[in-house]
Amino acid sequence: MFKRLLALVLTVMMLLTVGCGGDNQSAEPAKKAANNLVIYTSMKEALIGNIVAGFKAKYPDIEVDYQSAGAGKIMAKLDAERQSGQILADIIWTSEVPDFYQMRQEGLLEKFTPAAFNEILNPFDDYDGSFTAVRLGTLGIVINTDDVTTPPTTWEEIATGAQYKDAFGIADPALSGTAYMSVALLEKQFGWDYLVRLHDNGAVKSKGSGRVIEDTANGTLKACLGVDYITASRIDKGDPLKMVYPKELIMVPSPVAIFNQSKHMDAAKKFVDYMMTQEAQQKIADAGTVPVRRDVQMPEKYNLPSPETAIANCIKISYTEILPHKDETIKKFSELFK
Repeated sequence: MFKRLLALVLTVMMLLTVGCGGDNQSAEPAKKAANNLVIYTSMKEALIGNIVAGFKAKYPDIEVDYQSAGAGKIMAKLDAERQSGQILADIIWTSEVPDFYQMRQEGLLEKFTPAAFNEILNPFDDYDGSFTAVRLGTLGIVINTDDVTTPPTTWEEIATGAQYKDAFGIADPALSGTAYMSVALLEKQFGWDYLVRLHDNGAVKSKGSGRVIEDTANGTLKACLGVDYITASRIDKGDPLKMVYPKELIMVPSPVAIFNQSKHMDAAKKFVDYMMTQEAQQKIADAGTVPVRRDVQMPEKYNLPSPETAIANCIKISYTEILPHKDETIKKFSELFK
């Protein structure tokens, strides 16, 4: 009994000793982490990583943490944080535009107009500084060039063409903000019947925007509805992919916003300002997506439209009108593509 008691006392003393030493060693990292600028984003590493690296090179004293996930998961995380009483992020950057209108309506966003606002293309007619477009993301028909020798020129070819029977994919709009917006835009332009025709031609629902392009690259699918910069990253790896755009162009702005609860407001504003600079916008173009500035070089290998073309030819939609129908649209899609 005495030996067991002695062993217990020694163990407790060891834990206390280690704990005291750990506190001294970890106090600074913990303090440092608390001072980090935190970004929630749906952008992939190829895009957000380069932007953050460029910002940190300019502002080495500002530490930045970012968490990347699908827009649906990000909004679920934010809902949980709001219920707990505190939003942990300072900045949000996704492509699900209706979410930003919802957050603006709920009074979560700080109004901030970037210093270079007059130098960028603004796709929002009702802009008030609550959020600003960082890129003009495009979606097109991504084909596997080993399987498709004659690229489609219309959206209808995908919905009814025998070549794409059981061989076309679309990301789940419940998981991807970009996918949701693309579904909403296609419905706006062609009606819900178009999505029914896609389904009847054997189109399949994929788990995410990256997965559907991966399945096209490896030949599981012949084509998919794909995001520009995710496709570009696979092209850079040598995959047999090509992005083609029908005349009805799907353009989904990717807004950035600052939460008004941010504890690092000055750093957050610096980050948003940096995103609009020519340097950051060139990184966006180099990643294979459309910037909001005109004065950047567009890589020819990705076959991207110019910023002006993306805005001029895109399917027009009222984001405030589609906002109330988001859940209904996702439910209808999920029931159709079971």
